[in-house]
Amino acid sequence: MHRRYNPEGITQYNIVPGLMGVVLTMTMVMMTSIAMTRERERGTMENLLATPVRPFEVMLGKIVPYILIGYVQVVVILVAARQLFEVPMVGSLVLLSAVLVLFIAANLAIGFTFSTLARSQMQAMQMTFFFFLPSMLLSGFMFPFRGMPGWAQAIGELLPLTHFLRVVRGILLKGSGWADIAPNVWPLAAFLVVAASLALRRYRETLD
Repeated sequence: MHRRYNPEGITQYNIVPGLMGVVLTMTMVMMTSIAMTRERERGTMENLLATPVRPFEVMLGKIVPYILIGYVQVVVILVAARQLFEVPMVGSLVLLSAVLVLFIAANLAIGFTFSTLARSQMQAMQMTFFFFLPSMLLSGFMFPFRGMPGWAQAIGELLPLTHFLRVVRGILLKGSGWADIAPNVWPLAAFLVVAASLALRRYRETLD
């Protein structure tokens, strides 16, 4: 099946779309976790907690700007993929943009959760790499997913990058529609709900 959509075995067709997910995972988680931890270290979080803003509103206000930054990164990667590496884009970019909202928000929610656990920016950065490295190694980006041991596949199925790689490669290279990518979209939505719930719960605990 893989050879059918890349009969020449061109490496960049497989790697470049995956780089979109890898770059977003690293930058989104790190920026959110470090930014929130920095506010706590500088004391600006105390001023925020003194306002009548609810935890959900704080989280939303922190996530939305980074979603826009994530889309800027996506545009740069897509332009480079098309102009420099000549990666085919046969699917719907609108559909890809819709899935990107879930994927970016899920990573930002993870970063927000890390920021509630970390006591310093260094700890936040270490947590980010503990999440990023398994995502890169077990998602199918570096190694064929079905060629990994069963335990590695089980862990990989829990990572949002695994499902996003299937979505982005399916849309760009195969022209997949909603029915084709739906099995990998709902895990992203579930991951977002779980991560956001943990972040809000931890944030309420820090209020006390």
